[in-house]
Amino acid sequence: MAGIVYGLEPDLDAAEFRRVLIESGLAPRRPADDLARLATMIARADLVVTARHDGALMGVARTLTDFAFCAYLSDLAVCRSAQGLGIGQGLIEATRAAVGPQASVLLTAAPDAITFYDHIGMPRVPDAFRYDRET
Repeated sequence: MAGIVYGLEPDLDAAEFRRVLIESGLAPRRPADDLARLATMIARADLVVTARHDGALMGVARTLTDFAFCAYLSDLAVCRSAQGLGIGQGLIEATRAAVGPQASVLLTAAPDAITFYDHIGMPRVPDAFRYDRET
C-alpha cells in the first residue's frame, strides 16, 4: 500500500487505538473494552508510532523505553486489511529509529504473530521470563 505515513503520536485517541486493536485481531489479548485503561496505556507509553493511509490509522506500535539501553515494544497492531503490506515491519523500523542505536528492541510475540517476526528476520531470544497480568 503506497502512501503510508509513519509518525509519532503520543496523544493518539484511545478509541482509534481500540479500533486498530479490534481490526488487527489483537483485541482479545488487550483490554479493548476499557477505553480508560487504553488511554492510560497510551499516555504512559514513552513512544507511540503510527501508520496512516490517507489519514486513516492502519497500525500502531506502542513502546516503553529509556531511549538509552532498552525498549519494550508492547503493542504492534496492524489492521487485517493492511496486513502483508509491510506496515508492521515499517512500524518496527520507525520504532527502532526513534529509540536510537543504543537501545535494544524487545517484544513478546502473540502466538499467531511468531511467523511474522521470523519472516522479517527479527532474532529470537532464547532465555526470557515473565509474570502474566493478574487482571
